[in-house]
Amino acid sequence: MDATTPNKSLIKKIIAIILGFGPGIFAIGYTIGTGSVTSMIVAGSKFNMQLLWVLLLSCFFSGVLMFAYGNYGLITGETALYGFKKHLKFGKVLAILIIVGITFGQWNSLMGILGISSNIIYEILAVNFDGLSDFKYETVLITAIIIIITFYLLMLVGKYTFFEKILVIFVTLMGLSFVLSLCFVQPLPMDVVKGLIPSIPDVPGGKMLVAAFVGTTMASATFLSRPLFVKGKGWTINNLDQQKKDSITAAILIFVISGVIMAVAAGALYYEGKEVTQVLDMANTLEPVAGKWAVTIFFFGALSAGLSSIFPCLLIAPLLIADYQSGELDTNSLQFRIITAIACLVALIGPAFGANPIEIQILSQVFNVFVLPVVILGIILMINSKKIMKGYKTNIFVNIGLFASLLFACIISYNGILALMDYF
Repeated sequence: MDATTPNKSLIKKIIAIILGFGPGIFAIGYTIGTGSVTSMIVAGSKFNMQLLWVLLLSCFFSGVLMFAYGNYGLITGETALYGFKKHLKFGKVLAILIIVGITFGQWNSLMGILGISSNIIYEILAVNFDGLSDFKYETVLITAIIIIITFYLLMLVGKYTFFEKILVIFVTLMGLSFVLSLCFVQPLPMDVVKGLIPSIPDVPGGKMLVAAFVGTTMASATFLSRPLFVKGKGWTINNLDQQKKDSITAAILIFVISGVIMAVAAGALYYEGKEVTQVLDMANTLEPVAGKWAVTIFFFGALSAGLSSIFPCLLIAPLLIADYQSGELDTNSLQFRIITAIACLVALIGPAFGANPIEIQILSQVFNVFVLPVVILGIILMINSKKIMKGYKTNIFVNIGLFASLLFACIISYNGILALMDYF
């Protein structure tokens, strides 16, 4: 009994730490979904670790923005869009444009997420059932319908703590799966170092991937929803220090998990001269290196990433609208149920038409960058107003980080426009 007690105690402590993770878990849920996984895998397979610097900058600026929006929520007691509408000139129009832009991006992303998750489940089933390959479309569509209905029913539970615990499970499984995959294949250490030197691949699709990187890592939805999730956690102005640590931890975990995914793709695909165009390509090249188990682990991680993103993507539209209306999210309201039901139907468009979910996913991440400069500018204006912030003065280093992130977002948005012009 005495010998096993310390082990049980250690396990309980680890579980308590994981479950004690704050609103940052939603940041990871929004950020590291199949959009991030797809972007990282495609980038790693095409360009090795060359875009690691983009990921590093995006995660740093994400941490600053999470901190700024979280502090705004705790100090003022208000949420972001409600604050825009209340305090900024033309804030009402600005808030509506942000809602439309982010909802468009997130719902497009949801199509890709559901498509990739359904395809992953199909590939797992096809390995075990030989005759299933003749019914790929039907299997993927039925799987997508079952997934989205299940998540919609879970949404009706409507409790913040419930969503948080589900996300903790998926994010933990995702992180462990990709770390295990990295044990099988790794990039060269020198390539990792070179990846920290800023450069954009001068090839077709290079600009698109840079924009997709930022669109998925610096997701506007992550920052705008932060005050609501901070309030949902029950934090007050007394939790400012805890909010800061939560923001830093979330940013670091986003960088580590995303970097690991890119490294796995670089190690498994780039050195073999193979690129990702279909869902199965993501894991098939691991098989010669590490066998079926590696493929299973990798697929499990990608599936966990997809499922961890469905909750936040379904939540985003009703969350932003509720934010705009009153600063409160009522998950039991008719409005919440109708909007999430519409989101579920939109999510099924991709699988229903048999679209390539990887292309949908990368394009949706590019669209996300266009709202980003406005979201950053809004928080800069609000947190530097002593009247709004009730005399609280924002640290000069936070302001430097915010203005740097604004410049970065503007450059990436311009890059995104060029990428879309090349694509279409």
